[in-house]
Amino acid sequence: MNNPKEVSTLNIDLIENNPYLLLTPGPLSTSKRVKAAMLKDWCTWDDDYNRIVQDIRAKLVQLATKESSLYTSVLMQGSGSFCVESVIGSVIPRDGKILVMANGAYGQRMAQMAKMLNISLIVLDSGEIQPPDLDLLEYTLRKESDITHVAVVHCETTTGMLNPIEAVGYLAKKYNKTYIVDAMSSFGGIPMDIADLQIDFLISSANKCIQGVPGFGFIIAKIDEMKKCAGWARSHSLDLFDQWDKMENYNGKWRFTSPTHVVRAFYEALKELSDEGGVIARYNRYKTSQRALVKGMKVLGFETLLPDALQSPIITSFLYPESEAFQFQTLYEKLKLRGFVIYPGKITNANTFRIGNIGEVEAADMIRLVDAIQQEQFWK
Repeated sequence: MNNPKEVSTLNIDLIENNPYLLLTPGPLSTSKRVKAAMLKDWCTWDDDYNRIVQDIRAKLVQLATKESSLYTSVLMQGSGSFCVESVIGSVIPRDGKILVMANGAYGQRMAQMAKMLNISLIVLDSGEIQPPDLDLLEYTLRKESDITHVAVVHCETTTGMLNPIEAVGYLAKKYNKTYIVDAMSSFGGIPMDIADLQIDFLISSANKCIQGVPGFGFIIAKIDEMKKCAGWARSHSLDLFDQWDKMENYNGKWRFTSPTHVVRAFYEALKELSDEGGVIARYNRYKTSQRALVKGMKVLGFETLLPDALQSPIITSFLYPESEAFQFQTLYEKLKLRGFVIYPGKITNANTFRIGNIGEVEAADMIRLVDAIQQEQFWK
């Protein structure tokens, strides 16, 4: 029988000697400085650690809007979906009603959360490859006066589509609704001011465009809207108001054990974002990488699922080539051996795969990826 210590060492050696880029919408490839930030242990009660939490909260608001005095932020343990459910379950009163704009798996996930929490719900489903129907949204808001909240996903990573959050927000506020935006895969990588966009609650995650590691997410909210939510939560662990209230009144203390190493890595990732030149510089890098990817893939004969006008710079869906010999799993395994991990498709009515370009990735990496695919044209 193998010595467990020897097996463990072997596995670590294999990982270190076979690095690959994660070309996914998160988790994503992180820098050495972000990884190195996790090498120190932290106590959740320690003032030094809690000052880091408070600084993160302030920096997130500053990233989100120039109207920083109107907004606050709160960190929440778990994946991005935990944070979405925290918002859905905490900010809607018992007699409230939410309208969800859905054009992919993540819009549908918000709707499913509301349904399971017994929240009155309307879903406007425009299909997976169409943008939200703004005319239908306005018609519904005018007709259904008991709607209290409107929710939409900004970057729907099911396809890579970028949804029109400014237009949705305008209509939400025209009819005096609370506005929720899932900006999981866009915040920190696409310029925005949530005050200008009239967003009341924005949700994102540590392991997306800010380029930290998985373990927590965050909500940036209007202070006045947050204060309304006391006692509304449908979950103890995911009580957004109580989590915020604890952090506000106890110098960044979390209610329950926080992911200390992940928090410290995120703090370093925020510094790294600033050093890169901020959100605009990161957006330009992502956009340049995405354009290089699409240009190269089209030369190889691959077509994108979406037209350029709807495409985000975050992740791109490609249609399978017509050849019956093409197998995504084969391509996945061959590319992994060459140092790249790509993503399967997620839509129901077309065979697709996805390639992301957020994280510690440059346009040169996209060119190397295209070269690797060209060398592995096993289906031709």
